[in-house]
Amino acid sequence: MSITNAVTESDNGTAPPATAGRRGRIWAIDALRGVALIAMATYHFSWDLEYFGYLEPGTVGTGGFKMYARLIAGSFLFLAGISLVLGHYPAVRTRAFVIRFAKIAAAALVITVATWFAFPDSFIFFGILHSIAAASLIGLLFLRLPAILTLAVAAAAFAAPLYLRSAIFDTPALLWVGLSETLPRSNDYVPLLPWLAPFLAGIAAARVALGFGWFEKLRTDGSARWKTALSTAGRHSLSIYLVHQPVLFALVYLYSLGFPAAKPDPVEAYQANCVATCSLQETAAICTTFCGCTLDKLMEENLFEPLNEGKIDVKTDPRIARIAGQCTMDAQPKE
Repeated sequence: MSITNAVTESDNGTAPPATAGRRGRIWAIDALRGVALIAMATYHFSWDLEYFGYLEPGTVGTGGFKMYARLIAGSFLFLAGISLVLGHYPAVRTRAFVIRFAKIAAAALVITVATWFAFPDSFIFFGILHSIAAASLIGLLFLRLPAILTLAVAAAAFAAPLYLRSAIFDTPALLWVGLSETLPRSNDYVPLLPWLAPFLAGIAAARVALGFGWFEKLRTDGSARWKTALSTAGRHSLSIYLVHQPVLFALVYLYSLGFPAAKPDPVEAYQANCVATCSLQETAAICTTFCGCTLDKLMEENLFEPLNEGKIDVKTDPRIARIAGQCTMDAQPKE
């Protein structure tokens, strides 16, 4: 999975509205975005290490790493919601909003096209940039609504995938909504639901903070070096996002040419990848049973080695479908 940010560099919403007169930027918002950028880079670096075999398969997609990724994504969305209020409340600056939206949408398109060529089986069709673009449009409706109402809608958006999933949303054209029963393969899947929730929470928090005048205490240049470094990174977050992952990926690739990672045991690699993929939809207990079952049956029918070598298409081979069906039934809890 890939974590991205969702702001632009020339109009990231931290500047005060035009009607407020000239005041300093809110350095804390920029600095927090800079911290999120550092966290994002560490996650992407870990993803690269796993991709080239330096970490166990499935490491960054499960457990603590999975939670880390969600916290990073949530922080960017929350800050983007705050920035929307700071940039466009009480009056929307249409030209600035359109420019900002166009930059985010264009960057999202670049990511989709690039990952389509690099990772065709798991390209990013609706990552966090796509989600932020959609949330920004929806967020305009909440700029002047009471904060309590915005929080209520945020809670509903967060809970929606828990109660409203349907096979209707499994069609590719609706996967962006986030209510499908089957999770798609993607290196960065951030559907509108539930991820609209932290964006709306950011809008509500900013409205409350403006009401109490809390932001005014943070309008300073932040002359300390650490403030300057983080704030500068935060102001140029979109550019940093677009550049940092290709650079990190290239560095790990170059390192792998001279110091390649040890090849993992194919059995252990299969088990780890199987459990990591299965865990996106099922419990750990079910996934462990299912993956152990499929591994045993693949071995019994002498299918494991050709499968591991890419000689079998798991999507079309009826033998794989039969084994998966049998093991799915065996893995279900017995009543």
